[in-house]
Amino acid sequence: MSAAEKGEAEKAFARGAHPHPIDGGKTTDKASTLDAIAEALSFPDYFGKNLDALYDCLTDLSWLPPGEHVLIWSDSSVLKARDPKAYLAVRSVLSDAQRALGPTGDRSDSRRLTVVLPD
Repeated sequence: MSAAEKGEAEKAFARGAHPHPIDGGKTTDKASTLDAIAEALSFPDYFGKNLDALYDCLTDLSWLPPGEHVLIWSDSSVLKARDPKAYLAVRSVLSDAQRALGPTGDRSDSRRLTVVLPD
């Protein structure tokens, strides 16, 4: 875990949140990025490995404990450099899901999603 990831994870722990780090060095294309997010958040086996399924799982999180879940994607710049289109698509889904699980979001329950890109 990088120093930036450790720092973000410590901040999450300090406020009682659950950190979920992603190794950005492994996110070299859309497929590997979806796999990394799914692994970090322990997605169920039915995850469809596409952007629609990513949004559906990110806005559900019912298999995780209640509270804030912080997805920490270090080195997201790896995907941004290798596949800018995929990066923008994934970032868009992450932003939409974070908004949906926010205090004023339409899917607000006892779980919240925060996305952090420490690079």
